[in-house]
Amino acid sequence: AMSETPANAFPVYWEQFHRDSRALAFRLKGVADWKAIVCITRGGLVPAAIIARELGIRMIDTVCVASYHDYESQGDMQVIKAIDPSVVDVEGGEGEGVLIIDDLVDTGKTAKVVRAMLPKAHFATVYAKPMGRPLVDTFVTEVSQDTWIYFPWDMGLQFQPPITHEHAG
Repeated sequence: AMSETPANAFPVYWEQFHRDSRALAFRLKGVADWKAIVCITRGGLVPAAIIARELGIRMIDTVCVASYHDYESQGDMQVIKAIDPSVVDVEGGEGEGVLIIDDLVDTGKTAKVVRAMLPKAHFATVYAKPMGRPLVDTFVTEVSQDTWIYFPWDMGLQFQPPITHEHAG
């Protein structure tokens, strides 16, 4: 169940995520003359902002894909916001010169849907799990399939009691 903390919990804090996103930007620099970014919401929003800043990309669009985990649709992916045609055709069509950015590729279901929309785009994620890894062109860190990544926007600061519980006084 998702309520329990998985054995392989991997918390990622803001500074680490910023560093990893910049590392991704560094790997993408010089690969092509990027014209636009398509960020997969919502996880791709933060890395897309960092990469756009690092690489000087001004044209940014979002693609919104939702999966419904009920028995009728069996996890079908639904596109709730498509990519603007001006972005798809920015270079020569089919997503040429476009970077697709997401925080993580997990099973690859979302990645497959977006790749089909932009067959010539370059797909980059900060983190990758083995199942989704073949769909990604560039990533920074691979984690095992059973690792659960806690992103900084999912976490808050909370008080930690001292290791020794001595009485005050």
